[in-house]
Amino acid sequence: MLDAVLERIDRGLEESIGRWSALLSIPSVSTDPAYADDARRAAQWLVTSLQEIGFEIGIRETAGHPVVLGHHPGPGGDAPHLLYYGHYDVQPADPLDLWDSGPFEPTLLDGPHGRRMVARGAVDDKGQLMMWVEALRAWHAEHGTLPVAVTVLVEGEEEVGSRNLHPFLEAHREELGADVCVVSDTTMWDIDTPGLTYMLRGLLYTEITCHGPGRDLHSGFYGGAVANPLNALAHILGQLHDDHGRVRIPGFYDDVRPLTDADRERLEELPHSDAELIEQTGVPALDGEKGYSTLEQVWSRPTAEVNGIIGGYTGEGAKTVIPAKASASQGMRATTAR
Repeated sequence: MLDAVLERIDRGLEESIGRWSALLSIPSVSTDPAYADDARRAAQWLVTSLQEIGFEIGIRETAGHPVVLGHHPGPGGDAPHLLYYGHYDVQPADPLDLWDSGPFEPTLLDGPHGRRMVARGAVDDKGQLMMWVEALRAWHAEHGTLPVAVTVLVEGEEEVGSRNLHPFLEAHREELGADVCVVSDTTMWDIDTPGLTYMLRGLLYTEITCHGPGRDLHSGFYGGAVANPLNALAHILGQLHDDHGRVRIPGFYDDVRPLTDADRERLEELPHSDAELIEQTGVPALDGEKGYSTLEQVWSRPTAEVNGIIGGYTGEGAKTVIPAKASASQGMRATTAR
């Protein structure tokens, strides 16, 4: 049965790429309200696609972007029940001048391992999502049903912290019951080595704002006498980490479980190279929490990163201003499942 499905997938590869490209062309940027209609359009596109292969599925509203939720009965009887999770939203494409092609104009390029797709969301998460959608499509086309009962949940707010996902899960707890949940928003080690993800680092995203004078002031008149919110904010952010790369927030590590010796042994078996990572990222050297390998730092250790600072004058030229306020966006990540 499987061989016939795989052959169908191979025969229909170009059509699958076409459907993937259609979804990629929708600019479903979740963080920007200007793209709200596009986010809903992406959700509806998935509803239509899954209806074509026998799903009873529709859009479910949340306080933010909608969720796509639906079911396929499969063969019936005591067949296993799988829940597939993915997300249709994407990150902003800025800075646009760094793109060689339009971020929402899917482009296939030749690479060392064959063709690769270039577009915003191609691998996070519309690529993984469409992989299982197309697998389900091929099986349904070949056999007229699916081998298992399937529930599909695709959200539109993963890139902004999934703020409405938890209440949605609680409200639909019974409907989402399944034997296994397959999360598609994960990675492989390389093109030939699949990865088995058993923990993820969740995100807490915050904004810190320092308020100073009641209005912007001229630094020539008031500099030295009035506290500058940008200076104050930089001082606060500069104290986030100690000299060993550890986060200084009280209690930050209280619930952190270190990797086991067996975990570390498996990490050491991977052909990781710090030198290659330095080359890939363009940094002069790696820097992080001391006492842990690079793979531990990026996979299992909690982090606190400053993601952006806004304040004062940021245009061309100079404007000698003490701003009335300064803000920073800051994200903290920690392992959420073991």
